[in-house]
Amino acid sequence: MTPDTTTKTLTLAKAINAGLHRALTDDPRVVLLGEDIGALGGVFRVTSDLLAEFGPRRVMDTPLAESAIIGMAVGLAYRGYRPVAEIQFDGFIYPGFDQIVSQVAKLHYRTQGAVKMPITIRVPFGGGIGAAEHHSESPEAYFTHTSGLRVIAVSNPQDAYSLIRQAIASDDPVLYFEPKGRYHAKGEVIPELGASMERATIVAPGTDVTLVTYGPLVPTARDAALAAADEGVSIEVIDLRSLSPVDYPTLEASVRKTGRLVVTHEANRTGGIGGEVIASLTESCFNYLESAPVRVTGFDIPYPAAKLESHHLPDLDRILDGIDTVMGR
Repeated sequence: MTPDTTTKTLTLAKAINAGLHRALTDDPRVVLLGEDIGALGGVFRVTSDLLAEFGPRRVMDTPLAESAIIGMAVGLAYRGYRPVAEIQFDGFIYPGFDQIVSQVAKLHYRTQGAVKMPITIRVPFGGGIGAAEHHSESPEAYFTHTSGLRVIAVSNPQDAYSLIRQAIASDDPVLYFEPKGRYHAKGEVIPELGASMERATIVAPGTDVTLVTYGPLVPTARDAALAAADEGVSIEVIDLRSLSPVDYPTLEASVRKTGRLVVTHEANRTGGIGGEVIASLTESCFNYLESAPVRVTGFDIPYPAAKLESHHLPDLDRILDGIDTVMGR
C-alpha cells in the first residue's frame, strides 16, 4: 500500500477523529467505548460518524459509569482487543481512578508479562471554555505518579492524529490527554508524518531561557517567546508531548545551552509535573544553571468558577514574569 502523504487542514478534534477512523480501519481488534460516543458522536463530536461506519460492536455507547467503562476495557484487553475508552470530561475520571491505577497499570507486571493492557484512555482536559464544576480540571499528575502507565498530552492537530494512532498501537496502557480548549484549533496534518510519542519537540528555538510546557499552554508559550524576543530575550519553547516518560535528553540539552528554566502548566503547582521536571533537571544540570528555575502554574485551589478561570490559568503576562525572574530582571 502506498503511504498517504496528502496534507490536510484539520481541527484538533477532527484530527483525533481521523486517527480513530484509521485505527478502526487498520485493526479489527480496535473498539471504542464511552458515554455518548456513538449516535451523538461525543459531547465534542470527536467520534462523529464512526458508529455509522463501523457499527455498534466496535463503537459502543456505555452507561454513565466510568469505573465500568475502564473495567470493560480491562476485560476487552484480556480477550485480545485494543480498547479506546473515552472519559467525557477530566473531572469525571475519578470514579475510574481505582481501575486505572490498580488494574490497568499493574496487570502486565503482576502477570510477569503474560497479560498486556493495550488500552488507550482519552481524556479531554484543561480549562478556558467557561464550563461548570468538574469540567475543566488537569488531573494528569495523578497518572504520571503511577508506574505502568504512559501519559501523553497533545497540543496540535498533527500530534493529535499521529499520537492517537501510536497510543492505540502501543501494547502499554496510555492516558491520552486532549486540550478541550483547543479542539477547534486548525493545523496541517500529514497522515504518515509524526515523531515518536516518547519524544519532546522544540517548537521555538532559543538561547537564553528554556520554557517547558505541554497541551493547552503551548500556543501561549510560543506567544511568550515572540514577546520576549521584542525585548532581546531568546526563548526555547519545548512541548513535552510525553508526560511519562519525560524526554529528559532533549530538556537537558536545552538547559545546558540556555542555563535558565521556566516550566508552565495549567494544573496546580503542588505535586505538579513542573516540580518533577525542575527537580530532575536540577539534579542533572545543576552546574549549568545560571538562576533558580521557576514554575508558572495554576494555583493550589479547586478549579474556580468560569468567571474567575482567566485569573487561575497561566497567561502571557504571568509567563513573561517567570522569564523576567530567571533573567534576574
